Amino acid sequence: MTSVVIVDDHPAIVAGIRAWCAQADPPIDVVAAGAQVAVAWAGPGLDADVVILDLMLDSAVPALAELRRLTDAGRRVVVYSMRDDDQTVLTCLDLGAVSYLTKAEGDRHLVAAVRAAAGDQPYTPPKLAGVLGTDSSQSRPQLTPRERDALLLWFRCESKDLVAEKMGVSVSTVNTYLDRVRIRYANAGRAAATKAALLARAMQDGLIGLDDL
Repeated sequence: MTSVVIVDDHPAIVAGIRAWCAQADPPIDVVAAGAQVAVAWAGPGLDADVVILDLMLDSAVPALAELRRLTDAGRRVVVYSMRDDDQTVLTCLDLGAVSYLTKAEGDRHLVAAVRAAAGDQPYTPPKLAGVLGTDSSQSRPQLTPRERDALLLWFRCESKDLVAEKMGVSVSTVNTYLDRVRIRYANAGRAAATKAALLARAMQDGLIGLDDL
């Protein structure tokens, strides 16, 4: 069973997410919830598959430093926030969030995003798709054609073995291509720790589009 920890300081929102997770098929296990990010670093929250993070935690300042700390530690974070401005969405992706949803997007998208994040798979809800489709960021790593091919096939295929077969190379070579892509993003200050985060970067930068998947 997929497990989540909810970081949100609005009791009604927490109660709603708990209900959605319980009603999901199969259910999602909410192992902990709290108004501060500390709940994700101790007790059952420490081992949760996914962190559902509200950006505005009893403060006028978005919890971006907390988001970075979580993603730097390899945690899968789905941001679920009232904020819907494009810059905030892009900043959260750059900090390593797996997906970004506004609280207007509801249970269907949140449950789907959580399941995808737990499996290191991409999920692009409507707001995020719109932001990625209009972003014109210029800080884009330059990939070689083979690196781009490996990246695109990895998003399409179930395993790196299939990617290697389609490219006519070894799995080790596929790993080398993907490692180079990650290094390029890390050097640009936009690390992508998970497959889903790397997909978000590639879409954000126009390296691939929704029609490519």
